[in-house]
Amino acid sequence: MADLAGVNGQREHFRVVGKPNLPGRLSYALATGIAKFGIDYVLPNMLHAKFLRSPYAHAKVVSVETTKAWALPGVVDILTWEDEDLIKLSTGGFGPPKPWLDNIAHEEGAEVAVIVVAESEEICDEALRLLEVEWEILPHIVDILEGRKPDAPVIREGLPEIPSMFGMGGKDNPPKKGNVSYSYVIDGDIEAGFKEADHIIEFNLTIPAFASHMPNPPGSVAWWEDDPYHAPGKTLRIEGAVQRREQIAAMYGLPLEKTVQKGLFQGGKYCDWGMRRSQEITPLLAKRTGRPVRCVNTREQTYDFLMKQRYMYLKVGFKDNGLITAIDDYSIADGGVPGSSTFGTSGDQSYGPYYTFRCKNIRQRMEIVDSNRGKMYVSGQHCPFNWDAGTMAIYLIAEKLGKDPIEIAKINLHGPTSQDDPNPVPSFEACLEEGKKLMNWNWHPAGTKRLPDGRMHGASFRYQICPRHAFSGYDCKLEYQNGVVHLPTQGPVTGMYAVEVNAMVVAEELGLEYEDISIDFDYREKFTPVGGGSDGTTASAWAMKECAHILKQRLLEAAIEEAENPPRPTGMFAMPKPPSPFKGMNLKPEDLDLMDGKVVLKSDPSIGVPLAEAVTKNIFATYSGRPPDALWSLGMGRMLDTMNTAFCEVAVDTETGEVEILRFGVVADPGKIMRLTSLESQIDQVMYFSQGCQLLEDFVYDKKTGVKLHTNMIDYKKPGVLDVPHVERKFLETRAGNAAYGASGISHSLANTHLVIIAIHNAIGVWVDPPATPDKVLKALGKA
Repeated sequence: MADLAGVNGQREHFRVVGKPNLPGRLSYALATGIAKFGIDYVLPNMLHAKFLRSPYAHAKVVSVETTKAWALPGVVDILTWEDEDLIKLSTGGFGPPKPWLDNIAHEEGAEVAVIVVAESEEICDEALRLLEVEWEILPHIVDILEGRKPDAPVIREGLPEIPSMFGMGGKDNPPKKGNVSYSYVIDGDIEAGFKEADHIIEFNLTIPAFASHMPNPPGSVAWWEDDPYHAPGKTLRIEGAVQRREQIAAMYGLPLEKTVQKGLFQGGKYCDWGMRRSQEITPLLAKRTGRPVRCVNTREQTYDFLMKQRYMYLKVGFKDNGLITAIDDYSIADGGVPGSSTFGTSGDQSYGPYYTFRCKNIRQRMEIVDSNRGKMYVSGQHCPFNWDAGTMAIYLIAEKLGKDPIEIAKINLHGPTSQDDPNPVPSFEACLEEGKKLMNWNWHPAGTKRLPDGRMHGASFRYQICPRHAFSGYDCKLEYQNGVVHLPTQGPVTGMYAVEVNAMVVAEELGLEYEDISIDFDYREKFTPVGGGSDGTTASAWAMKECAHILKQRLLEAAIEEAENPPRPTGMFAMPKPPSPFKGMNLKPEDLDLMDGKVVLKSDPSIGVPLAEAVTKNIFATYSGRPPDALWSLGMGRMLDTMNTAFCEVAVDTETGEVEILRFGVVADPGKIMRLTSLESQIDQVMYFSQGCQLLEDFVYDKKTGVKLHTNMIDYKKPGVLDVPHVERKFLETRAGNAAYGASGISHSLANTHLVIIAIHNAIGVWVDPPATPDKVLKALGKA
């Protein structure tokens, strides 16, 4: 595919798009610390709010006596789950409405039963201590292998797992039993596939839970104010809610024009769109008290899952040449606490590595176990979470047959158009060749290469598609005022610099520089470059490209009109415009172009007028739409265009168990590079996540109480600046995507759970489940 539907989609020469080191419009604010997130807002006469949080993994508040807390000076309001105002906030969604704040806590640290509002955070803390709470401690499950057993206590009655947002294929799932919901997806004839195989391997794969890092803990400040434009009634002002104010407006039954969020900076972490209670409750508390109210989470309260735990048991059949004939995937996955995302559970079954194989005989069966481990709000960095089940299968087949895993991958990857397509995928082949050169790739069997310093050397390889998660449309607007092109957009920004990409595209199409485009943030604007993964950048830029073309046509028409009929000067001392060189030439818009900030004659670009002089009237253009559907959304891996490859080299000290990542290598084809700095940063970011979840980060629970033992930055290890290895990068531009100029993007496809783990196995010949800490490496080697 390519950008054939959009205007100038096949543009050959680029002055702005793809250019490195163009700063983000808000980068200075971020770098200098003047950026204000939700937790940074402090207002006069502001109150503070805090929740009662459960000290137990699973418990019910039977009753709570608030008299002593109310008597504490400085306490302004106390709400319990039985308060009518909270009951009105009950949320809908799948199934029956759910209470916004319940008296049952499903994990340790969960907000439960009570909210206190006071003059200071310290008074809130003291008031919470003064509550007389009667707790009923309920059975808990933090070990999902134990939770799936028939004799395990049932911790949650009710609906089974919510179907995937991508439309899972399991239509005949068994009914829920105990804590376990089931999700089955079966393609082809699995038994016939195994009969066709010359070899069968079976292996286990453990996907770890991890949180990564949330640099700005969620929180909000809300207040109500008079608004002369939208009377009667007060207008809600809230800072710290995420992405769009529509959700808050709907929650409180407000028209959008009476919901104001002017702040430009969104706290959170990558691809986590879920709003926390601290971001939702402040409007209610501010209305009850008549004063601004601030509610923020602490660092300890930010260890939500970026990926949930999962155990995978795989059986793979394959021919003598390495061609896979059947895949049987039985997984046991953590369903998390109520409200957790289906990513990492049923959400993986309709999109994953298996559909990039030629093999069509695939059975995916999953047990989704209710637990009290924690919550995953919406999405996470690794998506789909099971991708490295395919990476592992390729590696093990290669080990079994004594072949390079790259050759096994090439045999099994289907062609561009379908699983029956025998042709190679051009993007994949190009990424492979460049990757082998980048890494000086020379495969060796497991446990056979020792480095000069005595450590064992290991290497690994994986591929992924570069998806454009296409399910968003865009409402674009450009305004030309007083000689300047303005790009209005709503905030807050989401950290991906997509608005800057849109400005680069506008500059490209209008013959201007990036700095010439004024990005105007205004919460009232409709346009926002937010979409699924990289769709927010590449598809919004496609729509903005269409809008820029419309504006260009109108500017050229205006230039001709003003050349023939110069506007009268306005103002007492205004001078008339000098005669235009275009006057009397009987031009049409197609005779002109915009180049280097000028309106020029196509046939002789030396004849031109600066745009601000050629067009003095104000002009605007709008466009609503989206590019054609991406291959990802059409086939979820069954059709392929842009792809990427990743490589890892490690050194393992078999005496100490220490693992050092010598280097990561990435060759990626995003179709077309839009903003190089963003692409480079995305690669570095996902490799940081990948290193963390495979070597350091770990959720630790007290099995007896279910209490978390890791929620601090000492016990929960994350990679530091000195830990992060160098990532060698090379980018290709096949223009095979169908968003702006042939771009697909990169999204989070390079984040992985087992690239480092496979390299460790290649070094020492034994498996270590992530995180591969030194003690676990030594244990696997029989030395501990």
